[in-house]
Amino acid sequence: MTINKSPFGQTKDGKNVDLYTLTDGDYSVEIITYGAAIRSINVPVGGVVRDVALGFDNIAGYEANKSYQGAVIGRIGNRVANSRYEMNGKTYNLDVNDGPNSLHGGFIGFDKQVWSAEETPDALVLKLTDKEGTAAGYPGNMEAETKYSLDKGELSIEYTATCSEDTPVNLTNHCYFNLAGHASGGIEKHKMQIFSHKITAIDDTLIPTGELKDVSGTPFDLRELVEIGPGLEKSCPQMEFGGGYDHNWVLSNEPHREPAIAAVLECNGLSMSCHTTKPGIQFYSGNMLTGEIGKNGAVYGKRTGLCLETQYWPNSVNTESFPAPLLRKGETYNHKTIYKFKEV
Repeated sequence: MTINKSPFGQTKDGKNVDLYTLTDGDYSVEIITYGAAIRSINVPVGGVVRDVALGFDNIAGYEANKSYQGAVIGRIGNRVANSRYEMNGKTYNLDVNDGPNSLHGGFIGFDKQVWSAEETPDALVLKLTDKEGTAAGYPGNMEAETKYSLDKGELSIEYTATCSEDTPVNLTNHCYFNLAGHASGGIEKHKMQIFSHKITAIDDTLIPTGELKDVSGTPFDLRELVEIGPGLEKSCPQMEFGGGYDHNWVLSNEPHREPAIAAVLECNGLSMSCHTTKPGIQFYSGNMLTGEIGKNGAVYGKRTGLCLETQYWPNSVNTESFPAPLLRKGETYNHKTIYKFKEV
């Protein structure tokens, strides 16, 4: 793997943003230091290189966008009910930015900050200090690190973090995939398989009710490789609450020590499998994309990209029966997710 660095512009407040290109054979991935975001994933298919990740041409696009394109999400990915939680006998109030709830780390989460970058022989390492008092209500000073590497069609993302105080943490990546190409339109023809027989059922604010709902006989039964579109057309309360797929599938009751397969996605001669140490995966079908202008003038309308966000289950900080995303002072948070690409 080789790494090349180039400037990507400046933020509104004058911070320099760099773009790093990771290349391994015919595969390449672009990462920007704003949000530690994946800007492109270039994969050879039938002798032609195909960019399968949504993104923007300039830093202004990333600053303006509200869809978390390609970014690392923290401190807590997904939703926290009523924007608060209790820990060690204290109530913590968070940014309210999604109805009554807190979503993806608040108004200035990890996706809206510039990370520092370091090149190593086998990875690009991005680092961020999230300080208490500016961290959307989370306690302590957190040192977060995201390591990207590319090897033979496998994009690996490894997250580590430490904090000066006990804190919840649930880092994930919000890349939007379209295996037919980032500018190819809707994702309804994609085929999906998720290795799980339960979802965390949600209410009308997309917060889990606490019920682990069996997927049998529902549009959420993706245990076999099936086309996404027909499920999106089916009417049921869970689909209506999410406006489509926007749910967490239960992979395990506790994190894995090594990445285990979670999902497979296929379209137009390309397959991507997702492997993770996390106990859950959020399949989001891009229901709230609103026609943003992306790379090379591509229009990213509703359901033109989908996300597979590996994670602790949503609202785990408020649900005792869910795996707890708690990082204790003096301990190290460490998780890994791998996206593997191959022609089919």
